[in-house]
Amino acid sequence: MKTSFVYLLAALAAAGVHMQAQAQQERVWRCGNEYTNNATMAQQRGCKVMEGGNVTIVQGSRPVAAAAASSTSAVRAPAGSPRVEGADQRARDGEARSVLESELKKAEERQAQLLKDYNNGEPEKQGGEARNYQKYLDRVAEMKAEISRNESDIAGIRREIGRLPATR
Repeated sequence: MKTSFVYLLAALAAAGVHMQAQAQQERVWRCGNEYTNNATMAQQRGCKVMEGGNVTIVQGSRPVAAAAASSTSAVRAPAGSPRVEGADQRARDGEARSVLESELKKAEERQAQLLKDYNNGEPEKQGGEARNYQKYLDRVAEMKAEISRNESDIAGIRREIGRLPATR
């Protein structure tokens, strides 16, 4: 019984090797950026036989012409949204610009104060920091992080201002 099982496994292994060899013998042709295993089509198009390693081909989908055309057009408001007149939109843009500019001014003033307090990484010690140096180092690290966050805020506000249409 045991020997027949071994013979069965050997037969299955041999069959698997034979099937793999047959699959590898099938030729694949390269036609520019396309691959095919159709010999007649490859000969008609003058394709070259691929030699060496295995080729894995994943079928892609072709884009729909309408979808491709709409992606290049201007961004439009969703259907059903109210239409805004040009003068109203300019007024909204102007209001947004003034709000952003005031926020930028506040952030820049805050940045100047933070840098003054930070004193190039050596702020004045407060209260118990003279006896607890780690507490001082923690406060300095927090000040540095706050300066970095404020710089990011300023950069973000400037980006938003840059996205607004130019004033006329």
